[in-house]
Amino acid sequence: MADWQAVIGLEIHAQLNTRSKIFSAVSTAFGAAPNTQASLVDLGFPGVLPVTNEAVYEKAVAFGLGVGATINHQSVFDRKNYFYPDLPKGYQITQLDEPIVEHGHMDINCADGGRKTIHITRAHLEEDAGKSLHKDYAGETGIDLNRAGTPLLEIVSEPDLRSAEEASTYARQIHKLLTYLDICDGNMAEGSMRCDANVSIRPSGSSELGTRTETKNINSFRFLEQAINHEIERQIAVIESGGRVVQETRLYDPDRDETRPMRSKETAMDYRYFPEPDLLPVVIDDSFISAVRDRLPEMPYEKRARFQTAFGLSEEDAETLSGNRSLADYFEYVASASDPRQASNWVRVELLGRISKDSFNSEDVPVPASELASLINRISDETISGKIAKTVFDALWQGETDSVDAYIDAKGLKQVSDSSDLAPIVTAIIANNTKQVEQYRAGKTKLLGFFVGQVMKETGGKANPKQVNDLVRIQLDTV
Repeated sequence: MADWQAVIGLEIHAQLNTRSKIFSAVSTAFGAAPNTQASLVDLGFPGVLPVTNEAVYEKAVAFGLGVGATINHQSVFDRKNYFYPDLPKGYQITQLDEPIVEHGHMDINCADGGRKTIHITRAHLEEDAGKSLHKDYAGETGIDLNRAGTPLLEIVSEPDLRSAEEASTYARQIHKLLTYLDICDGNMAEGSMRCDANVSIRPSGSSELGTRTETKNINSFRFLEQAINHEIERQIAVIESGGRVVQETRLYDPDRDETRPMRSKETAMDYRYFPEPDLLPVVIDDSFISAVRDRLPEMPYEKRARFQTAFGLSEEDAETLSGNRSLADYFEYVASASDPRQASNWVRVELLGRISKDSFNSEDVPVPASELASLINRISDETISGKIAKTVFDALWQGETDSVDAYIDAKGLKQVSDSSDLAPIVTAIIANNTKQVEQYRAGKTKLLGFFVGQVMKETGGKANPKQVNDLVRIQLDTV
């Protein structure tokens, strides 16, 4: 790679989470039986007319404002003509010359610790096609048209990306923003967000662009990195062996970790674009844009900076806790009602760990923020130890209790902090471990942990660890 530079641009297709389709009143709910959610409008029957779902404009404008883009005051739809089995109309309604959003940007963190701005050329509205099914049809293809007509926002970046890692980071940031603004559920496994990767290579130091290929419909960040890396290596091998890269559309096969040709790359002329005759241009005025702006939540980068200032978090911790809207709200409640640093640790480590392990959505966590704050406060006031707190947290998660304080009382989990109760236990432990006492007094001071552990075991983990440390040290150092 030292002799070559990759040039990458992404086209991200985000399904907007409207209840009905972009040009018909049919449901967009995922998982219905094949071909039960496709109307005559979606299928392009003669005599039917599309009517634009107003909700798509608000969601597109919200995204545009989120990436600092220009919102065009006139939004026009066009017909993109091509034949494919999952597009029964023979054309797709999309936007060519007058997209709703243009000239935005997204900043990403780079591997070297720096920041990089990725420019967004445009984001336009269009309808999704149906889905071709191959797995259950040996030698044949099944067509499910439920997805036909689902509203899409296609987000097109400039070719500013230089590695598969950068591309994945950028795609993750777009995903984070889409879900944060609640305009797309971001479920890549269900096809709610898909990526097309445009990849070319050129000699290092050159400013001339090479011939690009487009790898279509990549539905995970890991596959996106793998597909781009494979395509970079493939193009280098082609050129270094004396061949030339062909401009074409390719598909990524994750089972074989390879890209394969799908079809030759069409141009705008091949699609015979023309203005959609059944839909009038839509004028988006300043009052509409202002109303959408007023309804926007605090942006992730604003929340990240505020978390650093208000709660004293590191940039990395603030980044983790501000990226998901529901998680950010959850953390902020906990941090405001308890110690912010401990709140950060518990949410990042314990809560996110359980979310990942048990495949929960952050909106559905079974531990109320108020109870996690109570749990942290019980650690701070030394009612319980950090170790016991994990037991209480597990009980909350499993639904065994809905109250931290009630569970602590019911299970007798309060810490033993009274020296008069702990001192006899420490004395007995030291008396029963004379060999370790001699070793400690001979210089093996790490054995302090052994004695503390024995006391904690004897008390069922209820002893105050700090108090035990102090008592053990005093008795061991007294000859």
